[in-house]
Amino acid sequence: MKKFALIGAGGYIAPRHLRAIKDTGNTLVVAMDVSDSVGIMDSYFPEAEFFTEFEEFEAFVEDQKLRGEKLDYVSICSPNYLHAPHMKFALKNGIDVICEKPLVLNASDLDILAEYEKKYGAKVNSILQLRLHPSIIALRDKVAAAPTDKVFDVDLTYLTSRGKWYLKSWKGVDEKSGGVATNIGVHFYDMLHFIFGKVVKNEVYYRDEKTVSGYLEYERARVRWFLSIDADNLPPNAIQGEKLTYRSITIENEELEFSGGFTDLHTQNYQLVLEGKGYNLEENRTAIETVERIRTAEIVKNPAYPHPFLAKVLK
Repeated sequence: MKKFALIGAGGYIAPRHLRAIKDTGNTLVVAMDVSDSVGIMDSYFPEAEFFTEFEEFEAFVEDQKLRGEKLDYVSICSPNYLHAPHMKFALKNGIDVICEKPLVLNASDLDILAEYEKKYGAKVNSILQLRLHPSIIALRDKVAAAPTDKVFDVDLTYLTSRGKWYLKSWKGVDEKSGGVATNIGVHFYDMLHFIFGKVVKNEVYYRDEKTVSGYLEYERARVRWFLSIDADNLPPNAIQGEKLTYRSITIENEELEFSGGFTDLHTQNYQLVLEGKGYNLEENRTAIETVERIRTAEIVKNPAYPHPFLAKVLK
């Protein structure tokens, strides 16, 4: 049984990590979050220690190490801009990491973390659960089996409405979240790289605090993409629910169906880590470089490959 700590226990994604720790037969020793709204822990590890101050959490982890009860993993679900410092804390204590995406905001941070791994003998593992989805694996196999000169035409559309709170939280600050493309899109860019290979071209056609759109060319695909948290951009057939959403990925005008099958992907990702087969720092580089450029690139006027939804925001 491996011993875990969890940073960011009050966050949206934390329950998937709690479940993964439980379902892989391990235990949570301690958790930390600046918010104390963490009642979800009672469903999984009611006996775990909990702190709202990082200094107290840090002291507890270091005390465990001194007692010869060093933790095996620190799972990180904190805000994006805190991922790198929280990973460094774990690595300095010789503890392996399992970190949510985006692993970091800047590709240069990957190089620094690699130095930490080397110096302290611990390892970073990342959550890239879309790589484990059966529909995405099947598509990757289909692309691999196609003639090598075949380049696929792809449209990626993801709209998930957010209220006024979003822009007032850390998620609305580019320096903390990386902006819309990073916060809601980084896993899609990793998925595209996983399926279609290296990035050849990366153009941005529109970017504001709620919406971003552009064109990506991979070795095996031409991708028009549109991401938004603005409810005004939703089509009439958006899915009603807690959040109005619309998600579509078409390859050669054929819809990729992957709306289901997500329930245990975090657990599968954890199982890979425990087997020593987790996704490492370098596995994240292409997606991080992609969103970093999207965040900073000059906007292309008169785009050659506009997404069909782009006209609505340009009018």
